Amino acid sequence: MTDRQRQIWIDRTAVTFAWIAAIVFFFPIFWMVLTSFKTEGQAIQIPPLLIFEPTLENYLEIQERTNYTKFAINSVITAFGGTLLALLIAIPSAYSMAFNSTRRTKDVLMWMLSTKMLPAVGVMMPIYFLAQKFNLFDTRILLVIIYALMNLPIVMLILFNYFREIPKEILEASRMDGTSTFNEIRQIVLPLAWGGIASTALLSIILCWNEAFWSIVLTTTDASTLTAFVASFQAPEGLFWAKVSAVSTLACAPIVVFGWMAQKQLVQGLTFGAVK
Repeated sequence: MTDRQRQIWIDRTAVTFAWIAAIVFFFPIFWMVLTSFKTEGQAIQIPPLLIFEPTLENYLEIQERTNYTKFAINSVITAFGGTLLALLIAIPSAYSMAFNSTRRTKDVLMWMLSTKMLPAVGVMMPIYFLAQKFNLFDTRILLVIIYALMNLPIVMLILFNYFREIPKEILEASRMDGTSTFNEIRQIVLPLAWGGIASTALLSIILCWNEAFWSIVLTTTDASTLTAFVASFQAPEGLFWAKVSAVSTLACAPIVVFGWMAQKQLVQGLTFGAVK
């Protein structure tokens, strides 16, 4: 076997494994959507039905029993609000660490990243009591703050690596012209790193949208998001698989479409900001 043939065989094998991995990851989503169009009897039938007459009764019942729009609006507000707050904190912080770094800079970044290893339940009670004390329980403001702090280490790390790619000579030239720090960030750093900031924001939005623990623990009705909406369909009798699948499809559809439209920016942010 020549080197050329060996390389072709390796490439084809890699593509095959990539397709297998994609099918494995996509299959649960496909099955969830398929089940959402079945009746409850069809959903639990063994062997599973692949050919059946689809029905919209699950979606109609969900619309009659609940206010899907309210949960969706809460998810949009908290996801985008948490991302915006995280960026407002992370951009000046990452700027300072990237262009005025010290020997402790990497230690600080690693410490921030290590906080992601802390189980959320470990800080649940303090946050719960603080929310009660300041009358923030079951409010969007509380979720925005929690989501921002939750994603801040990742946002900081990615932006730090993006900012480091900006040539320092450009900033030094602007400082010689008397540009203030605020204008330096606004007029130079942000335009040059706009692609990185956008991809970081997209990643943060997806992470906020998918967060379930804090949404369930810190909300009841007013500020509940779509993740809490899905959890509310659990019953003492067990799971109604067709209805749960319909609810999950409604919860996943907006962010799946959003992620698909922004997949190029997401891949760029994950491969560049998080690795370099």
